[in-house]
Amino acid sequence: MLPDTPAAPENPGVSLPSPTATAPTAPARPARSYPAESDKFPVVLLGGSAGCIEALELFFRHLTPRSGMAYVVVTHLLPSRESELPEVLQRFTPLPVQAAADGQKVRPNHVYVIPPDRDLSILHGSLYLLKPTQAPSRRMPIDFFLQSLAKDARERAVCILFSGLGSDGSVGLKLVMENFGMVMVQDPATAAFDALPRAALATEFVDFVLAPQLMPAKLLEYVERPLLTRSAREKAEESDSKPAHALQKIFVLIRTQTGHDFSHYKRNTVFRRIERRMNSHQIKEFTHYVRYLQENPHEVEQLFRELLIGVTKFFRDAEAFEILRQHLRPLLAQKEPSSTVRVWAPGCSTGEEAYSLTILLQECIEEVAPGRYLKIQLFATDISVEGVEFARAGLYPENITADVSPERLQRFFIKTDGHYQIRKEVRDSVVFALHNINKDAPFTKLDLLCCRNLLIYLSSDLQKNLLPVFHYALNPGGLLFLGPSENITSFQELFQPLDVKWKISRRTETATSLPRLLNFPFALSRQSTAAPHPSASMATAVSTRREGGPFASLVQKVLLGAYSPPAVVINSKGEILYVNGRTGKYLEPAPGLGSMNIFDMAREELSYEISGAVHRALQTRQDVKVDDVRVKTEAGQQLLRLTVKYLEEPEELMGLLLVVFEDQPTPRRVRLAKGSTSGSELSRDAVVSAMEKELQYTKHRLQTTIEEMESSLEELKSTNEELQSANEELQSTNEEAMTNKEEMQSLNEELMTLNMQYQAKTEELSQAANDMKNLLDSTEIAIIFLDNDGTIKRFTPPVARIVNLLPTDVGRPLSHFASNLRYEQLAQDVQQVLNRLITIETNIQTVAGEWYTMRILPYRTLDNYISGAVITFTDVTDLKNLESQLQDNARFAASMQETVLEPVVALDGSLRVYFSNRSFAHLVGIEADELAGQPLAELAGGGFNQPPLLERLQHLLDAGTDAYEFSNLKLDVALPGQPRCRLSLYGRRLLHQGQTTGRVLLGIENLEPLAG
Repeated sequence: MLPDTPAAPENPGVSLPSPTATAPTAPARPARSYPAESDKFPVVLLGGSAGCIEALELFFRHLTPRSGMAYVVVTHLLPSRESELPEVLQRFTPLPVQAAADGQKVRPNHVYVIPPDRDLSILHGSLYLLKPTQAPSRRMPIDFFLQSLAKDARERAVCILFSGLGSDGSVGLKLVMENFGMVMVQDPATAAFDALPRAALATEFVDFVLAPQLMPAKLLEYVERPLLTRSAREKAEESDSKPAHALQKIFVLIRTQTGHDFSHYKRNTVFRRIERRMNSHQIKEFTHYVRYLQENPHEVEQLFRELLIGVTKFFRDAEAFEILRQHLRPLLAQKEPSSTVRVWAPGCSTGEEAYSLTILLQECIEEVAPGRYLKIQLFATDISVEGVEFARAGLYPENITADVSPERLQRFFIKTDGHYQIRKEVRDSVVFALHNINKDAPFTKLDLLCCRNLLIYLSSDLQKNLLPVFHYALNPGGLLFLGPSENITSFQELFQPLDVKWKISRRTETATSLPRLLNFPFALSRQSTAAPHPSASMATAVSTRREGGPFASLVQKVLLGAYSPPAVVINSKGEILYVNGRTGKYLEPAPGLGSMNIFDMAREELSYEISGAVHRALQTRQDVKVDDVRVKTEAGQQLLRLTVKYLEEPEELMGLLLVVFEDQPTPRRVRLAKGSTSGSELSRDAVVSAMEKELQYTKHRLQTTIEEMESSLEELKSTNEELQSANEELQSTNEEAMTNKEEMQSLNEELMTLNMQYQAKTEELSQAANDMKNLLDSTEIAIIFLDNDGTIKRFTPPVARIVNLLPTDVGRPLSHFASNLRYEQLAQDVQQVLNRLITIETNIQTVAGEWYTMRILPYRTLDNYISGAVITFTDVTDLKNLESQLQDNARFAASMQETVLEPVVALDGSLRVYFSNRSFAHLVGIEADELAGQPLAELAGGGFNQPPLLERLQHLLDAGTDAYEFSNLKLDVALPGQPRCRLSLYGRRLLHQGQTTGRVLLGIENLEPLAG
């Protein structure tokens, strides 16, 4: 295909989708690193819509953090909802992820996400946000960004499309390929929604088709590859002087297989396109690629398509079309009424520009000359068969809404099944044809010749040959419309510039010099198709020799050819399907294009008889025989019997007709007759009779035909009305379906966002569940969770020491299991908790002697709903043993107190009674139970409130001293109920395992009454 609008004179080719590639899980070596301050790093567009979050996660999880590239994520977002996409993506990658800001400079190793309800563009490495001008259902944010990315980053632009709905991105990726960028698409088999990847693949401008997790490795490999291929190009250029250098061999292979010569294309452009194909096959040497082309004819076809630049869109460079409209108005105003406006658009590619010109001309005619009835005849040509067929159908994806105004869409397009088709009246004005501008004769007498961005791909010599041809093809005053990167500086005398920026010129009256036209290699006939591959010819020959079947079939053919009359099998239309015997005496090829119809091939004198017999056989479905039919041969007149047999069996031949020619004995008088024109041998009556017979038959056929036509016309009218009604219903249904589709797409986008939030919540709950499991396992507390029916929902492993439970016992009632507890009321306690919503706590013992604190409490959900019960068993065996030991110690201490007869009292740090024996209680006249907590200074009527005693006791309580005891302290005390006496006291510091306890022991060694 030929170009539409490249961004610069040397524009890259496009790549057809290679077979689904497989990439290594990690690059063989680290990717090339770009300095942060440099603006020459790749910029990667990550686009998608529904289902792309999962693909983005796989992509970023397999991406190295130091790739040296910037990533811009553009997805379809709801304009009314804040986007959480940056936060979601940040979980998958260590790269900084942020929402794109207006005027933000793009930096490598950063991720930028498009905000909701904004269109994103890039200029000189900075991002800019624009308010959308399209309705939300018609927005194409991926295409919008790719158009600016392709022009700004050029060969550093990378387009990666993931899962999604619609066809957004299929136009922008062409611009990326046109500017030497790379395009990668998710394998539709791995996409949650494959509409967007399949629309991209349908453009045939895709380099790699991979699963998301394989893309990072292939991306890094691609970034490194241009450095490796540079030496290959230099080697090829150095070998230009050699007679059989690699590039010329490639041209020979392409011309041999396709018939097209690319030797006149610019060398640099051709090199870049060949390198793209070499990169896709990881071939580094041009000579190796030549060998690969020789061994793979399919690759020659792929390279041929790579060299055909087919990047185009509707009304590309809208300003240029508006300028062209201004110059078309005076030209159309001068046209004669009912005349034809002739236009030629070579290199039409897939037809967008040809239809754009037709629409523009139609609008201009309605503005300038609505009553002149001007007709439009536009010739759109290309050398690509696929491109011409696509353009002729006029069916385009719905993303053209970004380039075509709603008014033009409504007037010139019909929306069908998610596509827009050019209306028939517009398509009828355009003639698409195969045409090689390099060698085929041009279309002439043109009012407008539009050849935009084709000349820049051709060599300067071929451009010099083409421009005089364009001058010759245009009418005086006709317009030449070129691309913005093309010029006519060498042919100022042939064309008058009208607009320098958009390269619109007018043909001057200067006559084209004949030598210039003679330099152009006009071809008188279309290039013949290439000879088939030798292997194909050999295969055909072998298969031909094998045709014929078994021996019996061969014998039957010989017998039929020798002894059966000549015959043909035809269908109801007269088309010959099978020929038996030699029928040359009765049938002969018709003049003009080859035809195998018996009515065309029948000799003149047989035409009437064969037609009548076939018609009667079809009407009656019976055999028809006609005798004494005359046919003129080299030996004279020959009589024959014509038989038409209607075949009803076998089933494969039902409805066909067998026409048999049988020669009859012919009298000498008839055979030697000269024919009806002389009238020497035939009587006048016989001639008149024959003519009347033919006339009657003709009248009968005419009447029958008229009746059949009237009947068919009525049926067609009825069918047409039904079809119109059905078409209206289908259109209404289609509109409803499209509305539902847009609503569903919007709803789907919202559901995808909610799904991501739910996934995040699920991860949090999973983490919480793991934390709870580890918490329960670390406490080693036996816990049983029951539902409202007493059925086990789950339990912790320590339960097995109390109740013999296994993981398979979940779902069974707890009452079915025997426990190791010396407790028979467990089931009743559970039911009581469920009925009364109380908590039961008790200590129970197992048959092994272990003690547990059992707590049964209701299981409450977050919304305070009772959903069963929880039983916990806390091991308190050690506490029980300690309690028993303490009880034994207490009993032993009490026994010791009763056993010691000497009065003894223990005092705490405040010199209050901690404990005392009965002897001391009897001595001070207070019961032992009431004595605890009494101050020593108040006992015996204050008899112990004496400084020598108190000082000694305080000295023992002081932890900083080394004194641990005192003895034989004499103290005169008046005891209750006794005369005044002298006590002999001793004191001891109470220790526990060598450490002070903050208590002292005071004992009375001797008591002596005082005299008097």
